[in-house]
Amino acid sequence: YGFINTCLKSLVVEKYGEETWEKLRLQAGVQDSFLTFEVYKDEITMQLVDKACKVLGVPADTVLREFGKYFFEFCKRSGYDHMLRTLGGNLYEFIENLDALHSYLSLSYQANIEILVLVLIVFSQEMNAPSFRVEKNEDGSMHLHYYSDRRGLCHIVPGIIGAAALDFFNIEISMKIVNQTEEEERTGKKEHIVFLVTQNPLFPCKERNEFSSSSQCLVDSEKQVENPLNKEDLEKAKNANGDRGNSVCPVKKSHWKTLRGIITLGKGKLLRGFDPVYPKSLWIDTKTFCNGLPFHMVFDKELKVKQAGVSIQKIVPGLQTMGICLDQYFRIVHPEVPFTISSIQKFINSQFVFQTRREMMPESWKERPMLELRGQMMWMESLQCMLYLCSPLLRTLHELEERQMHIADIAPHDVTRDLILLNQQRLAEMELSNQLERKKEELRILSKHLEEEKKKTEALLYAMLPQHVANQLKEGKRVEAGEFKECTILFSDVVTFTNICAQCEPIQIVLMLNSMYLRFDRLTTVHDVYKVETIGDAYMVVGGVPVPVPTHAERVANFALGMIMAAKGVQNPVSGNPIQIRVGIHTGPVLAGVVGEKMPRYCLFGDTVNIASRMESHGVPSKIHLSSSAYQCLKYKNFEITERGEIEVKGKGKMHTYFLIRNKSATENEIMGRP
Repeated sequence: YGFINTCLKSLVVEKYGEETWEKLRLQAGVQDSFLTFEVYKDEITMQLVDKACKVLGVPADTVLREFGKYFFEFCKRSGYDHMLRTLGGNLYEFIENLDALHSYLSLSYQANIEILVLVLIVFSQEMNAPSFRVEKNEDGSMHLHYYSDRRGLCHIVPGIIGAAALDFFNIEISMKIVNQTEEEERTGKKEHIVFLVTQNPLFPCKERNEFSSSSQCLVDSEKQVENPLNKEDLEKAKNANGDRGNSVCPVKKSHWKTLRGIITLGKGKLLRGFDPVYPKSLWIDTKTFCNGLPFHMVFDKELKVKQAGVSIQKIVPGLQTMGICLDQYFRIVHPEVPFTISSIQKFINSQFVFQTRREMMPESWKERPMLELRGQMMWMESLQCMLYLCSPLLRTLHELEERQMHIADIAPHDVTRDLILLNQQRLAEMELSNQLERKKEELRILSKHLEEEKKKTEALLYAMLPQHVANQLKEGKRVEAGEFKECTILFSDVVTFTNICAQCEPIQIVLMLNSMYLRFDRLTTVHDVYKVETIGDAYMVVGGVPVPVPTHAERVANFALGMIMAAKGVQNPVSGNPIQIRVGIHTGPVLAGVVGEKMPRYCLFGDTVNIASRMESHGVPSKIHLSSSAYQCLKYKNFEITERGEIEVKGKGKMHTYFLIRNKSATENEIMGRP
């Protein structure tokens, strides 16, 4: 399920940042987000783990252990905290009931899954969940047996179990692999890892006044204290508990919880623990027992059926023949063990799931899905028989109908009735949640695409208008015309452009101008000048507008030198030779503003524009023509400039002009913006 992949993403983003996650997911070739209840391929998670090791440069066991710790916290934040805390009163009970949690979650998620809110990775429906078996040792340590279809993921377990022990039971544990084999006894080969779990209190015993051992670790339940309930007794009880602070299963308790653990028998009599009372004989007849527990079976060491509930007899009529072998009619689905008494006793604390064998069912059941039973095994030493107390494993009303069963077939006291009805409602809510999550993901993708389109639109708008002007227009504000006391304007055109147009096809002219303008546009970015407009073969730029800068003349001059160089790469479609351009530059004041609404343009007004245009029209091919004001701005700026002298300028009379030759301090690559 996507729950796991989402957790892995959250871990990487939280600890290493968004950029690391983006790099990791691109290398793994997976999407950016995952739906919580969507089933994803196993390989996606494995790829993410593998790439995380390479990107972060840490060993796989370290990554998996850290993921285990984080996954525990992620599950708590996701609403599983209360469920996990109720699994057991100490670490032993907690681990012992993990398989039971699997069974519950298989109902919730409609699959034989391993979304074990404390284990590894959630996989697809056809894969089996990992399994746990725990054994106490005399020295207070434990052996944790971990079985899984997947090899190499066992290092997640210490991270998860360690985090749970610290958070729920306030103890630190260490877990060491003492054995690693392929389990041959189980049906199908699985990795079998045995961890040695040793644990110590987080704080010294003297500081743990609020801590006590679990009921299993207090005192043998048969020992009684005859002294009256007084302050001295309570001190002894507390000290006795404190002395056992290093036991396998310390739990956090208040003083009142310690008192509640002391049971008063008679006047002034105290008893630690609980000693049940049994009747001398069983006050229930056989018929009532089989009717009251309609789904139960009793079988001996040879798997011969001795007794069965009425409902299971109705579904599997073969069970009415006492002495038949149970494995002829059922197979064990979970845990995956051989159908023998010794194997069942080995996993006696696990929940067992039986499934009917199709070939042994009545004809009416041949086309229906097979019935599954889920329950616990209880060994009866005096009878040398095993009692299987179970219920039908049904998740929804649809599954009930598929097997042509009814709610009435399930005992009124059996919570399976309530689970079916509640789960039906929960599945409807989950489907609604899935739909909302999918819509949310669709909106996220649409929003991302919208943002990309918005950037393209803004880029196009900023190519037509200065950015600050465009932003004002987008906000619906009026853009006031601005006066710039000094700026440098450049005009250029193609020499003999009219003759070229007369001798070429229109498409050739378009291709020539496009090739030239692409080169010029790149240079505007290199030298940070503003492109005002193009009209035919005329190209106009300005420096110092719309953002005033003191280096406006140098920028335009370097841009002009780049234009002359770039033009040599554009071919004349008539002669096949490089085209020639004229360039004119003038410096002076201008007025700038936005003109029009339908196709708004940022235009420059003033005599400076006219003079710059005259410098271009009175220029020389492949030369950069400067006015005297432009020359004054550049003469001390490390440019090589030659004097042209006085010339007659249309509408302006005689003017003293100059030619810009080169920049003495910049290379051709620097002018062209090449590396």
